[in-house]
Parts: sequence; structure tokens; C-alpha cells
Amino acid sequence: MTTPSRLETLADLRIEIDRIDAALHQLLMERGEIIHRLIEAKARQGGGLAFRPGREADMMRALVSRHQGLLPLDTVESIWRIIISTFTFVQSNYSVHADISGGDAAMRDCCRFHFGFTVPYVTHPNAAQVIEAVAKSGGDLGVVRVDTAEGPWWHDLAGPGAPKIIARLPFVERLDHPAGTPVFIIAQPLAEAAVRDVVLYDVTIPNGGDSLLPNPHAPQLEILDSFKTTAGLCLMIATDAGAGLDTWRETLTRSGAAEPLVTEIGSHAARFDASGVQKVAAQ
Repeated sequence: MTTPSRLETLADLRIEIDRIDAALHQLLMERGEIIHRLIEAKARQGGGLAFRPGREADMMRALVSRHQGLLPLDTVESIWRIIISTFTFVQSNYSVHADISGGDAAMRDCCRFHFGFTVPYVTHPNAAQVIEAVAKSGGDLGVVRVDTAEGPWWHDLAGPGAPKIIARLPFVERLDHPAGTPVFIIAQPLAEAAVRDVVLYDVTIPNGGDSLLPNPHAPQLEILDSFKTTAGLCLMIATDAGAGLDTWRETLTRSGAAEPLVTEIGSHAARFDASGVQKVAAQ
């Protein structure tokens, strides 16, 4: 930013804005050219995954950490999410399948904020149909609310070749987030591209589990949801990276519960707390 040597007129300032707008557009086109070369490089090397949750998380952390000035963080985050999601779509077309059992309006806002309008938005009446659509696709994503009342929907993620949770959004956490509905992003297994800051498990306690709620607490462990079925008490739990389930299993055993059946159902990056970043209203 240069210091003006004279009093600037509105015309002067608008010329500067036009110059910056043209530069932004040029940079986006240059990014598109690099993506084109990236597609060609992947093809020469036998292909590769378009979804890179870890790289996206790193980009968003850097974005929030360096942001300052008048432009609201909400706007900056949305712009970058759309850039990332759209260029991912250019690499490999995909659709977003959304569970609207909790209502379409909030889910639509969430998906449009995080994925933009280029990526097709497909609705389903429940989480089970979202997971089925992702499983049958060539690389689509599913979006399910973390607090969906349908349960235990996460059982459908437990098979060895079943889709898995790869992200939790919004990644940038703060008060009054414009797309603050907490959702899980589901995809076909990513293998080497998965981020394992937080690991998620499907847990069934065959008997004796009813008396353990609310939580048998264990270090670095959170019970996200629970549901009673004829098979026993079904739980979705999240653990920090590197935190084993041994302590939690011991707690269950001492409480009289049968040995829990545990299956990994995905993982995601640790969310970035931006609650200290000042939110400036548009002038």
C-alpha cells in the first residue's frame, strides 16, 4: 500500500480498485493454468486424489492467521472455500450429497458456503441414503449434520470398503459463523490423504452399557452420539490423535459392561479456533 502524494479523488481510488480487480482475476486464471498442469502431472503418474483435507486445513489456518483489515473474515473464508472446492471440481467432477432430515435451508447454506454454486448439490431424506450415494459414486462427497437425530447412522461407515468421515466443518470455528451448522464430510476412503488429528469410532457395547451414560470419561475422548438398539448401546466417539482406547475399555469393564466392539469410521483435522479474530462489519 503506497502513501498518496496528493489528495486522492474518487476517480483515482476507483482506478486503483479496477487495477486490483484485474490483478485478482489474472491470478485466478494463473491458478487455473497450474491446476491444468497438475491434472496432466497426475495423469502421467497414474492419477491421484483430488481431495486433500490436510492441505485444505493448512491453507485455511494460514489464511486466518494472516488476515487483517476491513474485509470480514466470513467473506475471506467463503471466497477461499469456493476457490478450493471449485478447482477441486475442475480436477475431478463431484457432487455434494446432503442429508436434509434436519431441514434444507441450513444445510443448503452450509454447502453453498463451503462448496460454492459450481459443485452440484443433491438432497437426500436421511444420512443412510447420503452414505449409499457416496458409496455408489465415482468420488462424490456426503454432508451429514453432527447432531442428526437419526441413529445410529454411523454404522454404515464401519465396513472395510465403506465411505468414511474425512472432515468436520466449519473448520474455522468462531461465534456467529454464517455457516456454523456442524457437519461431517463423508467420502470414499482416502488412504494416504486422510488427516488423523481426530479419529472417529463406531462402538457397540453388547450389554451393561445403559448405566454408563452420561459418559464414562476417559482422557482425550468424547462421546458424540449414542443410541440404544437391540444389539446394545451404540456410540460414536472421537479421540485425539495417538490416544488409545485402552483406558476407556478398562473403565467400561470395571463398570460391568461387556467388551465393546470398536470399528474406525473416519478421521479429520483438528478445527481452528478463530474466536479471537475480530469480525468487522461491512461498511
